[in-house]
Amino acid sequence: MDFFTAQDRARRLTGRLVLLLVLAVVALIVVTSLVVALAVVLLDGAPFAGDPLARALQPRLQVGVATVVILVVGLGSLVRHLQLRAGGSAVAEALGGRPLNLETRDADERRLLNVVEEMAIASGMPVPLVYVLEDQAINAFAAGHELDDVAIGVTRGAIEALDRDQLQGVIAHEFSHILHGDMRLNLRLVALLHGILVIGLIGRMLLHASGSGRRLRSRRGRGHAAVLGLGAALMVVGYAGTLCGNLIKAAVSRQREFLADASAVQFTRNPEGIGGALKVLAAHRLGSRLLATHAAEFSHLFFGSGVRSLSRLTATHPPLEARIRRVLPHWDGSLPPAPAIRSPRPRQASASLPGGARGADTLASGALAAAVVASVGRPSAEDIARARRRLGEIDERLFEAAHEPFAARALVYGILMGADPHSRQAQREALASQALPEVLSELDGLDVPLSGLAPGQRLPLIELALPALRQLSAAQHARFQACLRRLMALELQAGALQWALHRLVVQGIQGERRARRDRHLADLAGPLSLLLSTLARAGQQDAGQARVAVERLALVLGVSLDFVAEPALASDLDWAMARLARLVQAERGPLLAAMSCCVEHDGRIDPEEAELLSAVAWTLGCPLPSTERAAGQVDAGTA
Repeated sequence: MDFFTAQDRARRLTGRLVLLLVLAVVALIVVTSLVVALAVVLLDGAPFAGDPLARALQPRLQVGVATVVILVVGLGSLVRHLQLRAGGSAVAEALGGRPLNLETRDADERRLLNVVEEMAIASGMPVPLVYVLEDQAINAFAAGHELDDVAIGVTRGAIEALDRDQLQGVIAHEFSHILHGDMRLNLRLVALLHGILVIGLIGRMLLHASGSGRRLRSRRGRGHAAVLGLGAALMVVGYAGTLCGNLIKAAVSRQREFLADASAVQFTRNPEGIGGALKVLAAHRLGSRLLATHAAEFSHLFFGSGVRSLSRLTATHPPLEARIRRVLPHWDGSLPPAPAIRSPRPRQASASLPGGARGADTLASGALAAAVVASVGRPSAEDIARARRRLGEIDERLFEAAHEPFAARALVYGILMGADPHSRQAQREALASQALPEVLSELDGLDVPLSGLAPGQRLPLIELALPALRQLSAAQHARFQACLRRLMALELQAGALQWALHRLVVQGIQGERRARRDRHLADLAGPLSLLLSTLARAGQQDAGQARVAVERLALVLGVSLDFVAEPALASDLDWAMARLARLVQAERGPLLAAMSCCVEHDGRIDPEEAELLSAVAWTLGCPLPSTERAAGQVDAGTA
């Protein structure tokens, strides 16, 4: 299943799940409306003026009560949704997690950060925020609405008890949830179930208030009993609705866990990694049960079951034995000794890889484009090894700068400043008047390593810097954004790569406004012409050949495209991307294929073109691993 099919499937699953929950809410509203209406009748000053049930079923009363119940459930869901609007960081903080210090000298934490960074860069997405939960149980989670607000949380027990391969398997499992669209589904579940739970909480409040109040006089005795009955009924109805919702949630979650385990094996090509982690979890004295207050609410997000389940029907995770046998069919049932804290393996500076920049030897455009599309959201073991090698090749001063807030800002400024001497001088003067002195000092210190930056290293460095940049205060963020805008405004010869990296930084920090996906390629001929023309010119020095590439794509896509010969302004490209963000999911694959054909129309993809393609793909919600693997697949298929 490719990335786009998986995303569509996740959305369909969300739709079916929401439909089931809506039906549960409708049933809840009907029963609650009847109970509340009956209580209203009994609380009336003339309780014997007719049959109470008949009076409770009056249409006007039922409609009024149902409206109130809908508002309560909707308001409860909305409040929880707003509380979680920050994405993964809100979930991590609700569970008591702390952001991992990006400059940590703790060997275990450094190893975790290395594994997450390698997996993110191999997947073609910015590095997510990493949180540590100071809990000795073995567990992890990934949460967020979109790729730009993802957070990964890992418990102290997992960090200390798992070796590097096992930890990599767990992180690959969590990245599968990210890439298959499970995160959005999971957070919507939390909000919907909270709205249903509000009914039960109101019932409990009524019971508590009635039980602690004074005894009422005889005339109010019936009213007091009605309030008690109403509270008890609302508790039963609310918690029964929550139970139904949890049963639906658990059934879906169990299947997604099997898929994530299988994907972890596919990503790492090492079943012993995820399988070994599951065996260590099974042998661990504390298991995966978390002590966090909100663990039950977010139980379906975890790597292992974070709470104790009453039955298999309410369990959000399959039994560990079944999960182990899925990834290790020949497992003999033995478990390792109860895990102790292990010394982490040292970080390796490099790893041997087959070949070099094989994208330079591409063959047929159609074959490469198909391989590129097939690789989206599906990092391989080669991608992970390639990411490790690239991180090892980066100058240590730049690598360390990406993990420190002041230096990370200086690093991004240095990367985005133009190569033209006049532009660079004007940009440096602008920073002198707007940026903080500490940042300018860091920029001066990075001048030498930045001058030696190799092609293909800009994008990984920006991806590494994003977690540090997301931790800026509101004032720091505003100053940083102002400096970025000033840098782009002063650039005399802004290239496509510079624009794409700038856009990735902005979107990676503040996120992109979520647009409705209701447009087709045929509806977006204007923005599509502008983007593809820009990519074709970047991939082909000959303007005539670039025009030919766009004209051929117009025939393939069935869209009337106009080649834009003049370099586009950054504002025009932002306009085009804002409209292409509304493209339906099913047609994003053809768009990515067209982008790939434009970049490699001259028969090769150099590292800067690969960076451009990956940066643009990510801003469209398509995490793209290295094009080297896709090119290698084409070479192998035509050998």
